[in-house]
Amino acid sequence: MHRHEVKVSPEEEAQLLALAEKHRVTIPRLLIEAALNEDSESPSERRDQFMQLSQLQRLIGTVANNINQIARHANSTGVIPAEAAASIAHARRVIIRIDRQLAELAGR
Repeated sequence: MHRHEVKVSPEEEAQLLALAEKHRVTIPRLLIEAALNEDSESPSERRDQFMQLSQLQRLIGTVANNINQIARHANSTGVIPAEAAASIAHARRVIIRIDRQLAELAGR
């Protein structure tokens, strides 16, 4: 383990404290991540991305469950439920949303 000492002005200290609080990290963690992160991505930006991806993961699970229920019903009865078209349209919207989110993340 190595220790580094950094001296800052009172104004810089205030800015660092505000940023660290905003990103919910310590000042040392903020400085390390800022210095070592080539993408210049802040901890809160990564947290936001994680939350967006988690939400998309839940959506995928919901859509997959709906489509599986429709397929199970159709396979067992030979009848396609009336709500199948709406569920498939919803699945398409979710897929488009996922594609957009992934494209946005890839562009960073």
